[in-house]
Amino acid sequence: MEFIGEAGSHNMIINSMKNKLLSSVLLSFALVATQNVAISNACTTLMYQDGKGKFYAGRTLELSMELPYEVTFIPAGTQYVSKTGDKNPALTYTTKHKILSVTVPDGDSNNLDIIEGMNDKGLTFSLLAFADTSGPKESFNKTKAALAAIDLGSWTLGQFENVEQVKAALAEQPVLLTPLAILGGAETPFHYVLHDKTGASIVIEFANNKQSVYDNPVGVMTNAPTFPWHLTNLNNYTFFSNVDVSKNKFGSLKVSQPDSGIATVALPASNTSVGRFVRAVYYSHFVQKVDNPDDATRTLAHVMNNFDRPKDITIDMSGSASEGITMTPDTGAPYSSEYTSWTALHDIDRGYMYLRTYNSMNYTRLDINKLLKSTKQLSIPLSTIDGMAEDATDALLSGK
Repeated sequence: MEFIGEAGSHNMIINSMKNKLLSSVLLSFALVATQNVAISNACTTLMYQDGKGKFYAGRTLELSMELPYEVTFIPAGTQYVSKTGDKNPALTYTTKHKILSVTVPDGDSNNLDIIEGMNDKGLTFSLLAFADTSGPKESFNKTKAALAAIDLGSWTLGQFENVEQVKAALAEQPVLLTPLAILGGAETPFHYVLHDKTGASIVIEFANNKQSVYDNPVGVMTNAPTFPWHLTNLNNYTFFSNVDVSKNKFGSLKVSQPDSGIATVALPASNTSVGRFVRAVYYSHFVQKVDNPDDATRTLAHVMNNFDRPKDITIDMSGSASEGITMTPDTGAPYSSEYTSWTALHDIDRGYMYLRTYNSMNYTRLDINKLLKSTKQLSIPLSTIDGMAEDATDALLSGK
C-alpha cells in the first residue's frame, strides 16, 4: 500500500535517525524471517456486551519479538493506493471516516498497515495471524483493480460504518494475497475480524484457495484452524456452565469442594489457538454484565487478563517450533517465546481505545472524539505509552 495522504500531498515527517532505526529493525526482521524457525503467532479477539446492550471489543497481540508499532490517527480524506502486482491495476480509494489505530510500517515509515483500529462510526478491525492462508487465484477481470489483503484495515475502516456494508462491498471487490517482504515473502498470512456498534461481527478468511466472509455469532476469533472449525469444536462444550457444582455423593461417600471455581475445570488450559477460542467464548459469555460503561471497560480488561502471556511461559526450541508464521528474534537464544506485546480494548459506543503494552501496568486511553477536528495524520511510537496511565490523546495530538 502506498500512502498518498490528505489531498494527495500530506506525508508524515520523521527524522533521519528514526528512519535509520526503522530500516534496521525491518531488515533484521526480514532476514530472520527467512530462517527455518517457525512460531504460530497467537492473537485473541472477543466482544463483550454490557447490561444496557452496549458492545466492547478486546484483543491481544502475541509475538516473539517487538515490531515498530505506531499509534496512528488517520483523517477522512486520506488517499491510498493498494497494489497487488505489476500486472494488475492499482486500487485507489479515499477514506470517508476517521480512524484511530495501531499500525506497523510496511517497508518505510510513510506506509502504515493497520493491525488494530476503530473508526468514528464504531466499526473495529483486528488483524490476526493465520498460517493456513491460501487465497483465490487471479481469475477476476484484470481490468478491475483488486485490493491487497494487507490493506483491508484502511479500506474497511475508511469506507464503511458497519459490518453489513463491509460484507456487501466485499461481494463486489476482488481481494488478493500479496507477498510481504517483512515476513520473508509470505503471502499475507492473516485473517480479519470486524465488530460494530450493533454487536454484529464477521470474520474475513482466505483458506482452501478462496475468500470467505463469515458471520461471527460468538464474537470471538483466535488463529488456525479455520473459523468454521472453531465453531464446530464448540459442540464439544455443551456442558459449559458458570455454576459451581461443589457437592456430590458417590455411594455413601459425600464429597465437597473446599473452594469455589470448580465450574472452570473443563476449560482448556493451553495457550493454543483452539484452547484460547474456547476460553474466550466462555469468559465473554458468562462474565458479569454491568451497566456503567467505565465498569464495563474494567470488566473487559479483567477478561482479557486471561489471555495475557508473559515471556518464557512457553518456549519453542530452535528447529522444533510448531507450524506457523516464520518470525523469530535474532537474540542468540536456542529458543523463542511468544508473549503479549500489547492489549487493546474498545469502548465502541463512546469511541475510546485503551492500550496496554508489555512494559505497562495500566491501560492508556485514547479518545477518537478529541481527534475528529484534526485534518492531519498523526502518529507516535506505541512505546510512547509505556508506563503512561489515563489519557494519551494530548500526546498524540502534539506528536510527542
